Amino acid sequence: MLILSQLSGLLSAIIIFLIFVFLIFEMLPLLMRVDLLQFVNSNWSPSNGSYGLWPMVAGSIWVVVGAVAIAAPLGIAVAIFNVWYAPYIISSILQVVLALLAGIPSVVFGLWGLQVLVPKINIVQPPGLSVLAGIFILAIMILPTAALLSDATLRSLPKSYMQGAMALGIGRWAAIRHILLPAASTNLIGAIVLQVGRAIGETMAVLMVMGNALQIPTDIFDPARTLTSHMALEMAYASGDHRRALFLTGFLILLIVTTLVLFSVWLGRRQNYENR
Repeated sequence: MLILSQLSGLLSAIIIFLIFVFLIFEMLPLLMRVDLLQFVNSNWSPSNGSYGLWPMVAGSIWVVVGAVAIAAPLGIAVAIFNVWYAPYIISSILQVVLALLAGIPSVVFGLWGLQVLVPKINIVQPPGLSVLAGIFILAIMILPTAALLSDATLRSLPKSYMQGAMALGIGRWAAIRHILLPAASTNLIGAIVLQVGRAIGETMAVLMVMGNALQIPTDIFDPARTLTSHMALEMAYASGDHRRALFLTGFLILLIVTTLVLFSVWLGRRQNYENR
């Protein structure tokens, strides 16, 4: 069993490495002719030789930061309730519900957002297709994952922490706030980092509700486009340097997600080392 696990890990690493090699091979001809600084400007016009990715980077930052800021504290709150307050039956049902919600295809959330959420935002501030819609949809999508990861983190804490606090006469909430959450803080941060990676990689739902405008958003009611949506929209008809620039976009996304995953793994190992 151990050998099988090691082979699976090695195979995964090889696949990721080959994906990196493929992306580098595809985008390298463009990088040899175009200065990297041209990719950080705000003008995306491949037909004119301009490949500015900053509008998509800015749109991704707005949506991901907003969604994680909503989903992370809510997910931790749900996990706290599920682990230390909910009766066993309620806790079991809630875990099943969260697992089911985490498995819903993103296009379903996108359809709901397009038909329900966007019209309501449009009443407040037209056109409705906006960064705010993307934030809400993405927050709803990653909330189940946030809650499940936080739940697993909190359940991994030694039961003696709570038992010792109760024996000393410390209230449940005081023990959770001052003892248990600090003890799990490193792994909770790691879970949040994984949520950021999940949010960055989301495509269909945000594509459907954000308006996909090639502009740098200045507030949450502006239409915008994320890096993943950008690739999905333009890859079908891209060719030549246009196509190579989209592969560069994919490389950037993969690099960010890989960095976040490695950082999360490092945090987890650090927490385990501190608990020894």
